[in-house]
Amino acid sequence: MQTSIIDALRDTEDGREADRILRACTHCGFCTATCPTYQVLGDERDGPRGRIYLIKQVLEGETPTEKTQQHLDRCLTCRACETTCPSGVEYAKLADIGRDLVDQQVERPARERWLRWLLRHVVAYRRRFAIVHALGQIARPFLVGPLLPLRQKLPPQRPRVAWPQASDTRRLMLVHEGCVQPVATPNTNAHAARILARLGIRLVAPSTAGCCGALSQHLSHREEAHDFARANIDAWWPYIEQGAEAIVITASGCGASITEYGYMLRNDPAYAEKAARVSELARDLSDVLASEDLSALGDIGGGRRVAYHPPCTLQNAPGLHDHVAEILAQAGYQLTHVSNAHLCCGSAGTYSILQPEMANRLRSDKLQSLDAEAPDVIVTANVGCQLHLEAAAQRPVRHWIELLEPEALESTRSVAAA
Repeated sequence: MQTSIIDALRDTEDGREADRILRACTHCGFCTATCPTYQVLGDERDGPRGRIYLIKQVLEGETPTEKTQQHLDRCLTCRACETTCPSGVEYAKLADIGRDLVDQQVERPARERWLRWLLRHVVAYRRRFAIVHALGQIARPFLVGPLLPLRQKLPPQRPRVAWPQASDTRRLMLVHEGCVQPVATPNTNAHAARILARLGIRLVAPSTAGCCGALSQHLSHREEAHDFARANIDAWWPYIEQGAEAIVITASGCGASITEYGYMLRNDPAYAEKAARVSELARDLSDVLASEDLSALGDIGGGRRVAYHPPCTLQNAPGLHDHVAEILAQAGYQLTHVSNAHLCCGSAGTYSILQPEMANRLRSDKLQSLDAEAPDVIVTANVGCQLHLEAAAQRPVRHWIELLEPEALESTRSVAAA
């Protein structure tokens, strides 16, 4: 693609990076075939190729409008377009640059500004989010009438699962806890720690690590995202120096961000080398387990039917690898067929809050596909997908790691029976 970026941007880091990405695009349109929003709306501007043109126009000096902003906001950043692009266009990186440029020139309505501020300053901080979540649980019985949708979005409280006792095993791995998952689904990492302990691996969650930075990154506050990345690197580095084998990711949305720390901080002389090492060590939980001998776990599935929703980040982020289906099959579960498994469920981080109409439409389509063969349980590998689907599902929705522990299996049976 030919470009003519304006002088004010041409020699900036964003300008050079955008120019590099744009020049790889050949206008072929293959990306539109896998774009969830284009499939629903049928508008070229709500597909990757159209959004690329909108960003190109802004880079070339055209003044963006609220419409420009709206079309970029509707993008899920699911990166499905990247997997079908024959030219290797790095659309997600270009989208972050484009959103930032547009947000600098188009002021949002006050309500949107406040909502985005709250998301960045509450949800991204574990303790603050925990307070809000606790208040929501207290208020749950009173959320009726027009407030019922809020009640449905709150995940049900479940008995806490204990982490395994500390062991003297020589194998050490870190786990990224993040901001939402420890509060909304705290058992996910506990189950992961228990399974890994049975395989001789000690899982450690450094208390000073926090949000991965993805939330800020996609809300046009990239430097804030970089600060979160630096804080996590500082929290993990002493353990990496002690020989930690991996940074285990149990929420693929966070994993997609952490595997790009090396890219994000490539120009930071104090962190570039450490960030690259962290990106190398980041591995999805399924990738870690797939390299271990799981025969000791036995055939605990007993042929129970499971519908697996692979999160977009686990399917499309280049630094992650998905082995969930094969692990569950090895454990004795029967995986049902899910049509259009490549399409996003509509969660996409804060997307379900900022774009509820589109998010709910995509969720409805996704649940229809997941329910088609009447599974006993729906599983996924990302807390955002789990919470979003659970709010409207007619059957249990769990993180897949829960199905590898017998007690979690019994809990799922009880929920299904109810």
